[in-house]
Amino acid sequence: MNIQTVLLLILAAIVALGIVVFQYYYKTKRKGRLTLILSFLRFLALFGVFLLLINPKFTKNKYRIEKANLIVLVDNSTSVASSKDTIQRVLDEIEENNAIKNRFSLRGYGFGALLTGGDAKSDVSTINHDSLFIQKSTNIAGAIGAIQEIYSASNSAILLLTDGNQTLGQDYEFYGKNQKFPIYPVAIGDTTRYDDVAISQVNVNRYAFLKNKYPIEIYLSYNGKTDVRSALKISVDGKTVFRENLSFSDTDNSKTINTVLDANSVGMKNIVVSVDSLANERNTSNNSRQVAVEVIDEKTDIAIISNLLHPDIGALKKAIESNEQRSVSVKKPNSDVKQFDDVDLFILYQPDASFKTVYDYIQMKKSNLFTITGTETDWNFLNKVQKGFSKESYNQAEEVFPSLNSGFALFNINDFSIQDYPPLNSNLGEIQLANSGEILLTQRIKGAELNQPLLAVIGKGTQREAVLFGENSWKWRMQSFRNEQNFKNFDEFIGRLVLYLSANTSKERLTLEYSSVYPGNSIAKITATYFDETYVFEPNATIDLKLKNTDTEAVTEMPMLLKGSYYESDLSSLAPGRYDFTVAVRNENLSKSGSFTILDFDVEKQLVTTDYQKLARLAENTGGELYFPSQIETLLSDLSKDDRFLPVQKGEQNTVSLIDFRILLALIATLLAAEWIIRKYNGLL
Repeated sequence: MNIQTVLLLILAAIVALGIVVFQYYYKTKRKGRLTLILSFLRFLALFGVFLLLINPKFTKNKYRIEKANLIVLVDNSTSVASSKDTIQRVLDEIEENNAIKNRFSLRGYGFGALLTGGDAKSDVSTINHDSLFIQKSTNIAGAIGAIQEIYSASNSAILLLTDGNQTLGQDYEFYGKNQKFPIYPVAIGDTTRYDDVAISQVNVNRYAFLKNKYPIEIYLSYNGKTDVRSALKISVDGKTVFRENLSFSDTDNSKTINTVLDANSVGMKNIVVSVDSLANERNTSNNSRQVAVEVIDEKTDIAIISNLLHPDIGALKKAIESNEQRSVSVKKPNSDVKQFDDVDLFILYQPDASFKTVYDYIQMKKSNLFTITGTETDWNFLNKVQKGFSKESYNQAEEVFPSLNSGFALFNINDFSIQDYPPLNSNLGEIQLANSGEILLTQRIKGAELNQPLLAVIGKGTQREAVLFGENSWKWRMQSFRNEQNFKNFDEFIGRLVLYLSANTSKERLTLEYSSVYPGNSIAKITATYFDETYVFEPNATIDLKLKNTDTEAVTEMPMLLKGSYYESDLSSLAPGRYDFTVAVRNENLSKSGSFTILDFDVEKQLVTTDYQKLARLAENTGGELYFPSQIETLLSDLSKDDRFLPVQKGEQNTVSLIDFRILLALIATLLAAEWIIRKYNGLL
């Protein structure tokens, strides 16, 4: 409260007192104790009014010193595990440096594929734990970007402890140009360049067919100055099936080898591609690569029947054939029905009267089908030729947006996202489904949810059918690519729908979803869906997973955890190898078995030399500087003297009113009322 407010309060008191004295001596004929009481009440009321007008306030100024943040980012990947002692020494020097502690607030984080950590001083002191250096991938750009979001409103510097080898995400060298914080990399690891021959990549199909040949493509690279010779070998289940001699030089430092292998027996085939190490080669972990191919003796044949040329057909073919176990052919409805004998699933695109023979064949064979309708569909014909659904079409085209039915339980759709999916084109009209129909997607027009199906699945005994009431689904596949830079979301959804439709068995109570091969750096998991005897999803079941490593005979048991409308087990902690497993429902005579292979591959172990040159460019782009562990004292000295990171004094002013106007108004009203009552009682009014 300042001096002006005090003077105003004194003045208000004097004025209020002056008014009361004037009334007492010059306007009141009866003077005595009663008059004094009335005058005192009037004084208090007037003084309260003046207080309301002045509204005195109390102001408090609070000052604090705000330090810049020194954010320590530590690479937690396996590629720096051999340098953990060096990292610990660097972290100890940072924490023990008084100049740094006086100038900065320390924050520490670790990172692999994702950023981990938090308040960091404690994180900095414990960042060297052995359990931390197990990350199978490194995303330097992702970690830097996350830090920028967290500390965007503060003055900060980033101290980056890494070997500079990134295996995931955007190139951090160019990403650094958008950084507002200076980055000071500390190059961890061996910066010496050694002669090295490496298998950069192996491309092979996931499936091959019995008695066929399957291709394999191998990329090799050489880093060195001298001419060298080596040999490439390919072995399948321990037996060498291919060998080729290779030569490299400073100018001829990369090769691509293409060959084909025989699929002679059914089952999972473990393929090891290896290249002989050089005489003085230091890193031999990148001299071999393991992949797997599953040889199968059957393939799902799918026929798309259409009279139209439409991009939907190409999008569906691409999506379905992304799984190599499926083959798609496109045919006209007037094709010879003998061509349909090997077809497992029919996709009928915008049927019209010319589809009559196709429908007759489907009904005779009890084949499964997927019907796609649109603006060119002949609904008069379609309503007559089948009984699964009907539509009273108004022949008025409309854009229809999808809405996902989260309660759909015929197969797992939890990973399917329709975010930002564009509308399909469809004719307006009322749709009727058979009693056995279950809706997967509903219609939404101009923001209004309609109680109408957009995509529905219909079951009739062992025969299964799906119907999509709209065209231009190719736009959904394009949007999937825009969202995630791949088609996986759309393709996997279509794959699950096709898998459900192509199965000719009755509905199963326990269904499993897993991959037969998991790369060593991927997330391995098994999901299960379980229904009770009425085929309603059962969320209270206890489902157990039993795993057996076929190489070591080790057995592992674990419960499957409920995740919404399915159960899941995370297998990421399993060692590489081949596993047989059984999923069983406790207290039920219900189980399913299978097998999968986890490949022994760690991309971090392929990189043993520090990429200090790239780290230097990152530092230059952000206004920082590259240092090595031997220069840590110089780094800390430079940071403590850098004027960009001077502590800043900031003030906060807190102003609080000394009066509560509601209480004061009530008091004034009470005083005036009391004065009026006393005057009325004593006949002074």
